[in-house]
Amino acid sequence: MKKESYDQVRYVEVDDNSAGQRLDNFLITQLKGVPKSHIYKIIRRGEVRINKGRCKNVYRLKLNDIVRIPPVRVDEKIQTTPAKWMLEKLEKRIIYEDDDLLVLNKPSGIPVHGGTANHHGVIDGLRFLRKDERYLELVHRLDKATSGCLLIAKKRKMLNALQTLLRNRTITKTYTALVCGVIHQQQQTVNAPLEKRTLESGEHRVRVHPDGKKSTTVYTRLQTFKRATLVSASPKTGRTHQIRVHAKHLGHPIAGDERYSTPAQYKAYREQGLKRLFLHASKLEFINPLTEQAVCYEAPLDDELAAFLKQL
Repeated sequence: MKKESYDQVRYVEVDDNSAGQRLDNFLITQLKGVPKSHIYKIIRRGEVRINKGRCKNVYRLKLNDIVRIPPVRVDEKIQTTPAKWMLEKLEKRIIYEDDDLLVLNKPSGIPVHGGTANHHGVIDGLRFLRKDERYLELVHRLDKATSGCLLIAKKRKMLNALQTLLRNRTITKTYTALVCGVIHQQQQTVNAPLEKRTLESGEHRVRVHPDGKKSTTVYTRLQTFKRATLVSASPKTGRTHQIRVHAKHLGHPIAGDERYSTPAQYKAYREQGLKRLFLHASKLEFINPLTEQAVCYEAPLDDELAAFLKQL
């Protein structure tokens, strides 16, 4: 494994691309291959300074701030380079790319961010593939198990503009999912508040609860099978695990969902050959905030999911 070190103090002036970014996210891009836990440690110790003063990880950088980055040595045991198979897969699944935006058909099984269990995520791999790009940031997220359309901004201006569209709910998201059981209605709208809890392990658990946040998802039937239904799902809000929990609330959890379906349902689909969550972000539609042109990005259903439907 490649050993990488940053053995000199560096002073970095914040430019337009980094202004407004959180300090921890900025350092992740500056210290490629350094575990997040170590980055948070040097911030807590006061080794990272902003304009000669101590700071917190959530500090938002301002234009022309001077960031002191201390010497850091990467543990040889930590893999500092994303796996070759992951890099090859990500490169093949880029749907669209220009100077401002990259659209990826995210593979199932790869998290968007690296963490304790997964040293590298989608954004780490893309930063490695696009080493000459000074700025690459996730516009939104997809669950590790979910595949499909994912937006990555290549400029701070694009990131801010797209996140404004998300807040204003002017980006139309369409997912394709296979759910357990037969749905007889052509269309169903679920209005059910969602409450999120984070476990000690860092995992999220979401449930329908009166004290939760307002959440709406529209499900449209596409095709029925003997014991399952293919649907399109359009979330009108952007809550964690929203489509999955609302599907469970309908009484039709998503096939292959180990977290929100029953053990018997999960086992049944595994035995039929479905080895992943059948949830795919198939389409994103919005007005490009920089060009003011209407755009639509589509990710075809993964081969393994298409093959499973044929089997049904």
